[in-house]
Amino acid sequence: MTTSISTAQQMHQTLAQRLTPTALEVLDESAAHAGHSGANGTGFGTHFRVRISSPLFTGKPRVAQHRLVYDALQEFIDQGVHALAIEVL
Repeated sequence: MTTSISTAQQMHQTLAQRLTPTALEVLDESAAHAGHSGANGTGFGTHFRVRISSPLFTGKPRVAQHRLVYDALQEFIDQGVHALAIEVL
């Protein structure tokens, strides 16, 4: 991952490429979790909310929908994303 764009932007690009969403929003909520477990002290890059709708979710149970998102973002989780809230629209 490059440092020229934010983690949220990189996550957005990855999800857009892998899940072809019809709606997508990635929010960095790290500042609201300052001092909590997994926070890195910068207020950025550890806690995210993903709001997403994708034709790939059609007919799949919620767990399978969330697994598609987690699988697409595994690289980010491996690199320090501590929390990921997923809202399927």
